[in-house]
Amino acid sequence: MIRHIVFFSVKDQADRDRVEQGLKLLAATPHARNFEIGRNLNHDAISEPVDFVVYGEFEDEAALAAYKADPLYQRSIDIVRPLRELRIAADFVSAVPAARD
Repeated sequence: MIRHIVFFSVKDQADRDRVEQGLKLLAATPHARNFEIGRNLNHDAISEPVDFVVYGEFEDEAALAAYKADPLYQRSIDIVRPLRELRIAADFVSAVPAARD
């Protein structure tokens, strides 16, 4: 399983709701086993500010690639990219199986 985690911050706090709505488009992906978008609750003085976290669990690299090729992904990028300041993404293979609902 591949875990996909992305951190975002917005340039202008007035755009937070627009960024959140743009990111929430991604939650409709049929390619993920689990997918969440959330506002960051942790704001500490020693790290860069992060406003949103995107977290997804994908069966394999093919499922992650299908997610990134989905038109919803591009639509989200079109909304979020001009409004974001920071984007840090990480993908890693997890040996721990995903929880099933």
